[in-house]
Amino acid sequence: MSMKKNMLPAICLATLLFNAACGPTLKVNTDYDKSTDFNKYKTFSLYMSDSTSSAISPLNQQRITSAVTQAMQSKGYQLVGSNPDLLVNTVTVIKNKVALSSNTDYYGYGGVYRPYYWGTGMGVSSTTNYNVQNYKDGSLIIDIVDASTKKLLWQGTGNSEIDKPLKDPDTQVPQAVNKILAGFPPGAAK
Repeated sequence: MSMKKNMLPAICLATLLFNAACGPTLKVNTDYDKSTDFNKYKTFSLYMSDSTSSAISPLNQQRITSAVTQAMQSKGYQLVGSNPDLLVNTVTVIKNKVALSSNTDYYGYGGVYRPYYWGTGMGVSSTTNYNVQNYKDGSLIIDIVDASTKKLLWQGTGNSEIDKPLKDPDTQVPQAVNKILAGFPPGAAK
């Protein structure tokens, strides 16, 4: 039973990343401090919070870490063990969500919504149908922080509704991370 509980977040994150890589369902948002000169930063180090490691499997964490490292290096940043210019942190959030919708149909001659309404509403009947949808909402958040001031400089979020696990996480995780980091650094040619 415990193993099944531990696997669910890993499957959910894998699904988020699958959606990010393969479909238009990944919504990516970025924000940054507009007063920052990103050209002055040359090195980075990874910082992983406890919330990240407990939300997903160690294998998926390794995939994310590797993908972030490769993406940052492809942008010209050097990974260093000490005294980095930037700290890069990833956080995963998985929430259970409920969507509720309703639809009411009115029937009958002379009803309130008919052109021949006489003010009584007699003969009007209606049916209301409710639709409840339970789903998981997953987010992968990448924070980039100035290492010396600890000030958040840039944040990218990939968010998606989760419905199935990844088929090829070794390919799809890097694609999702690259999609989120596409806007970093701001103003860079893409």
